[in-house]
Amino acid sequence: MKKKSRKAAPETPATRMLRERGVDFTAHYYEYQDHGGTRVPALSLAIDEHLVIKTLVMENEQRAPLIVLMHGDRTVSTKSLARQIGCKTVTPCAPDTASRHSGYLVGGTSPFGIRKCLPVYVEKSILDLPTIFINGGRRGMLLQIVPAKLMELLQPQAVECGSEH
Repeated sequence: MKKKSRKAAPETPATRMLRERGVDFTAHYYEYQDHGGTRVPALSLAIDEHLVIKTLVMENEQRAPLIVLMHGDRTVSTKSLARQIGCKTVTPCAPDTASRHSGYLVGGTSPFGIRKCLPVYVEKSILDLPTIFINGGRRGMLLQIVPAKLMELLQPQAVECGSEH
């Protein structure tokens, strides 16, 4: 497993935010593959795909953007999510729209240091994990942190909308 220390991680808006807030993290690197999803880093880093957290940029029926944090081995039930957050519909953003909202390239989207202040929703079971691997703001880099930091930094609303692949 390729591993670098917190100080060696490249500067991205995400790593900058974490450093400014004094959050401990470890950067892990893997070879990014288009459309490889979370399976690629999980295999490369020899970690459970359930611990790899996707940062998904979505929109409601009024085209208002939002972020959903989901386990790598699960998909978002958009119907369930919409019902829980009081929307009619929720749909994934097109890649260029997601990049415009977040400030990151798709495949490198982090929930930390995003361009706009967006509401964040987290799959409730993520908060019970001992550690997670979440994108650090560039393709091929995951940051290992404790899930409690998600609550502290992002103040997300916990939801239950994950379904098996």
